[in-house]
Amino acid sequence: MEGWDRNTKSTLTQIPLLSTKAGPRDGAAWTQRLKEEYRGLIAYTSMNKSNDNDWFRISAANAEGTRWTGKCWYVHNLLKYEFDLQFDIPVTYPATAPEIELPQLDGKTHKMYRGGKICLTVHFKPLWAKNCPRFGIAHALCLGLAPWLAAEVPILVDSGMVKHKDDAAASSTDQ
Repeated sequence: MEGWDRNTKSTLTQIPLLSTKAGPRDGAAWTQRLKEEYRGLIAYTSMNKSNDNDWFRISAANAEGTRWTGKCWYVHNLLKYEFDLQFDIPVTYPATAPEIELPQLDGKTHKMYRGGKICLTVHFKPLWAKNCPRFGIAHALCLGLAPWLAAEVPILVDSGMVKHKDDAAASSTDQ
């Protein structure tokens, strides 16, 4: 964690590390891993809420815990920009990180590919590989999606690629 700012270190130390090295095809071990994932997500969500930094909602979209959906948002210039969030747990998980998708932003930035999957290869994937199996979904959101949103949303808004929902609604009623 050398080279990280104090806030990132503090946040990361409050997300429980996982211990079960199991993926979706590993039966009872996967069930144990999912329990650890939920503990991590609950801890991260609770910490965010207590710090008035709530920025996502996510839940498993299927009983197996292999498909996840929700919403994430970013506040820029005092306006909240909200996006659908989804990802599948790869069969090689946890060795392979999930590919986080924001379908509404597909094609709006070069830091995205195939159907709205955000590009995390340069910075996040090596970090994930180094910390396998200790990192989980909460870590992917904290160290992958959160910095991506912070870097990309202001650029997308300032360039006009993303409009606030109120601006979009106003422009559709003006026509």
